[in-house]
Amino acid sequence: IQSIQDSIQQYNDNVSQIQKLHARLVDTTDDAAVERYNQQLQDLVDKNRSLSDKLRNRIKALQRQGGSGQIGMIRKQQTELVKTKFMDAIQNYQRVESESRQKYKNRVERQYKIVRPDATPEEVKAVVDDDQGGQVFSQALMTSNRYGEARSAYRDVQERHRDIKNIEKTLTELAQLFNDMSILVEQQDEQITQINDTVKEVEKDVEVGLNYTNKAVDSARSARKKRWICFILCLIIIIIIVIVVAVVVLQNQHK
Repeated sequence: IQSIQDSIQQYNDNVSQIQKLHARLVDTTDDAAVERYNQQLQDLVDKNRSLSDKLRNRIKALQRQGGSGQIGMIRKQQTELVKTKFMDAIQNYQRVESESRQKYKNRVERQYKIVRPDATPEEVKAVVDDDQGGQVFSQALMTSNRYGEARSAYRDVQERHRDIKNIEKTLTELAQLFNDMSILVEQQDEQITQINDTVKEVEKDVEVGLNYTNKAVDSARSARKKRWICFILCLIIIIIIVIVVAVVVLQNQHK
C-alpha cells in the first residue's frame, strides 16, 4: 500500500512540474528554450502515462485479493483509500491540462492580434480553433505591414497549436483512465453490496433456525409434560386398583 501511495505522490509531483513547464512555454519566445521545455514536458508526460498504467494495474490486483474477516475489511479500506487518492490525482492533472490549453489559446489569440489588431471575434476564433493557423492567418500575413513580426507570430501559433493537440490527447487518455477507475469503484461497491446481502441472508437463516429450535424445545417440553401426566394418571389408576383388590380380599377373609 505504501508503495502505491508513493507512486501516486510521484504522479502528483510530475503534474506540478508539467504545470510549470506549460507556464514557461506560454511566456517563452526563445526558440532554444521552447525546444528544451517541450522535451522536458514530453518526458514528464510519458512518465506519467507509464506510471498511470502501473498504478491502475496494481490497484486492480489489490482489489482482486479481497479477503474475509478483519484482514479483508482492512484491505478493502486500503484499496478504497488509494483509489480515491489516484482519482483525485487524475482530476488534478485534467484541471492542469485544461487550464494550460486555455492559456495556449489565449497566446494564439494575442499573436494573431499582433498581425491583425482589428481582427473580428470570428476571425480570432477561426485561428484559435484551426490547428494550422488557417487561411485567415495566411491572409493576414499577406496584408500585414510588419511581415517579419507576423512570420514569427505565425510560427509561434503553429507551435502553440501543436501543444494544444498534445494536451487534448492527454486529456482523452485521462478521461479514459478516470472512467476505468470509476468502474473499479462500482465493482467494489457491488462486492460490498453482495457481502452485505450475504450477511443479511445468514442472519435471516440464523433467525429462522433459532425460531425452529425454540419451537422444537417448546414441543419437547410439551411432550414431556404430557408423558408425566399420563404416568401420574396410570400410577393413580394402579393405586386405586390395588386398594380395591385389597379391600375385596379383606372382606372375603372376614366372611
